[in-house]
Amino acid sequence: MKLRLDELLVHRGVASDLVKARAMIGAGEVYVDDSVADKAGQTYAVDTNLRTREKCRYVSRGGLKLEKGLEHFRIDVQEACCLDVGASSGGFSDCLLQAGAAKVFAVDVAYGQLDWKIRQDPRVVIFERFNARNLVPETLKQPIDLAVMDTSFISITSIIPVLLPLFPANRVSIVALIKPQFELPKSKVGKGGVVREPELHQEAIDKIREFAETQQLIFHGTVPSPILGPKGNREFLTHLTSNNTHFQ
Repeated sequence: MKLRLDELLVHRGVASDLVKARAMIGAGEVYVDDSVADKAGQTYAVDTNLRTREKCRYVSRGGLKLEKGLEHFRIDVQEACCLDVGASSGGFSDCLLQAGAAKVFAVDVAYGQLDWKIRQDPRVVIFERFNARNLVPETLKQPIDLAVMDTSFISITSIIPVLLPLFPANRVSIVALIKPQFELPKSKVGKGGVVREPELHQEAIDKIREFAETQQLIFHGTVPSPILGPKGNREFLTHLTSNNTHFQ
């Protein structure tokens, strides 16, 4: 037996009626075999592997990336003063705040992207239209405990050295998202800016590890992001510290 997708959602009890079902389909919230199903009239078997996108508990899916990093590297941000470089809509900032951060400096070169939930939080200090490469201790007026970074179109090697003076001596703790498409030479990046080869992913990771060593930082390995980046790019989180003790 087959049903239209909108009818199948109602049949399964996922949607209360056809109007709700079509709204969910139009919003890209329905998946069949882990691919977005966007045609309400397409027919499927009643036992089709179907699911809907779970509502993200952060203002953007970026929060899920950082959550994975904090868990994997066992980083506790309770009462911490944090810096979010490349804040965008605020997924990383939201993750930090929900994890108990006392303050978050949200920095981004863009303007107006930060979600209202983050923008109005009294623990957040916003720096919009601000290039992170111009950060100095006087900018923040207090030392930070943790920096998190999700940047695009530049290598994170251009940002890391700027962050080091923002920490107390020998207390550096940086969680950075490694995006191979921005770390590799253009000749190694595929069509559409996608890097698919595992060996190229490793090359990008090795680049960051070797750079960290030049900055006298400890590279604590990587963990794959739980969600893919734009166009299906694989991304990796790493933790860099100034000593062998993870930030607590």
